[in-house]
Amino acid sequence: MTLFTPTSKWQLEEHQLFSESVKKFYSDEVKPKLEQWGEQQRVDRKLWNKAGDAGILGGSVPEEYGGSGGDLGFDAIALYELGRTAGDSGSWGYAIQSIVIHYINAYGTDEQKQKWLPKLSTGEYVSALAMTEPSTGSDVQSIKTVAERDGNQYKINGSKIFITNGGSADLIVLAAKTNKHEKSKGVSLIVVETKNLEGFKRGKPLKKLGQKGNDTCELFFEDSKVPLTNLLGPEEGKGFYQLMKQLPWERLAIGIGALGNIDFALEETIKYVKDRKAFNQRIMDFQNTRFKLAEMKTKAEVLRSFINDCVDRVKMGTLDASTASMAKYWGSQTQNEIMDGCLQLHGGYGFIMEYPIARMYADARVQSIYGGTNEIMKELIARSLDD
Repeated sequence: MTLFTPTSKWQLEEHQLFSESVKKFYSDEVKPKLEQWGEQQRVDRKLWNKAGDAGILGGSVPEEYGGSGGDLGFDAIALYELGRTAGDSGSWGYAIQSIVIHYINAYGTDEQKQKWLPKLSTGEYVSALAMTEPSTGSDVQSIKTVAERDGNQYKINGSKIFITNGGSADLIVLAAKTNKHEKSKGVSLIVVETKNLEGFKRGKPLKKLGQKGNDTCELFFEDSKVPLTNLLGPEEGKGFYQLMKQLPWERLAIGIGALGNIDFALEETIKYVKDRKAFNQRIMDFQNTRFKLAEMKTKAEVLRSFINDCVDRVKMGTLDASTASMAKYWGSQTQNEIMDGCLQLHGGYGFIMEYPIARMYADARVQSIYGGTNEIMKELIARSLDD
């Protein structure tokens, strides 16, 4: 199984070659270490440097900023194969690195791109995107973190929660209010480098239901000062607009990752039911097993076609918010349904963490929550029907 379909419009020979190299990297460097990372609640720091050396982090970064100069298809492949090859549903926060890179590439000045993109592409810097706050959830307009001008710096006060890569991030794209009297028009994006940043603290790694290998934590800012030149974009108050423009890629990324994990889970489950016997026959030979697998495989192929169409649209710049919301909602919903079905076919062994399906079942649950809950996705889709 691959990300591509026989009719994928966006697939080029370079994408296929990249796919093969990514598979080998994940097989060697990610898959064998997922259990270890789960126990230590973070991936090894050197993984980022190795991924940078392999060209995985900078696949869509322009060559003049230290990347490979490819298109978003390269990021899509890296996201898909992380699930498909390694069965990683989120231990490694590659998706966030990709998202942050696109924020800086889309809105950064040439100086900002020259400063940060090479470090993100090589893995010298690990990044995080800090939007969510303890009291706001998906409502970015109501954030309380404030960035006030103080001479030639911003003084930042506030906190963020559920931040992927938060425990290791060297660079954070932070959503803050530069005008606390406004809602959406008061939000700005500010790039924060964490090294030696006064007033900046990280909370302890959050104990999560799944994705335990990812260092997710709370971040705290108390009179932390960063240069005014770290504002992302031409002027203050554009942050909400920037977020809304980039969220379609983030939401599509969730759908792409869902497909990769579905393909891995189905393959593992098919192997299991072919080997396991009950009542003197293979589990695979029971009609219920065959019908359940047929249903799950069909859902996977329908999702694959839709995801490929969305990748084609995002490359052309025509992926709209409602379609991206469908990819996120349907992808994560389908992923959770299939993980549940695959676990059930494993019987009691599906409940044992030695089997990948147990971890993948737990990891999948958050897919319908982050990136905007699926309830929010349905609302966004519904609004498009009333245009």
